Amino acid sequence: MKRSLGILTSLAVAGLIGCSKNSAYVKKGEIQKTITQQAESSRYIDALGIGAADTSLTNTTQRRATSRDAAIVQAQYEMLSYVKGVQLEGGITVEKAMETDSKIETNLKEIIKGAEIVKNEWTNDDGCVVTLRLDKKKLQDAGFKLKS
Repeated sequence: MKRSLGILTSLAVAGLIGCSKNSAYVKKGEIQKTITQQAESSRYIDALGIGAADTSLTNTTQRRATSRDAAIVQAQYEMLSYVKGVQLEGGITVEKAMETDSKIETNLKEIIKGAEIVKNEWTNDDGCVVTLRLDKKKLQDAGFKLKS
């Protein structure tokens, strides 16, 4: 299991904060060379993760499963990085608040793990692009007072 997690993590090629307005990041089996991104809307925070398939696997389902898992991990990491920079009421960032209260990081990671997967796209080589979406209301319900 640890080996699999290491493979999945190492296979996460890149992560990008993205907008998921039904746009396709994969066309004709290839990831677009240019991806227009919008990390935040008035209601949501979106993140994009890209994962590569384990080429040692011969089964398409297994390759796609590993690339999807890697892409999810990468998107969660990108979302966490983005949310850490969000301004809270009082003028501090989430990251600064985390420095004073260790429970904040634990709560934030749980919230991000609960982010909705809104899109999975596979490439010709069984890589995967995953779009995650987090409703800002979940952050507010957890006590994060976001600056308007």
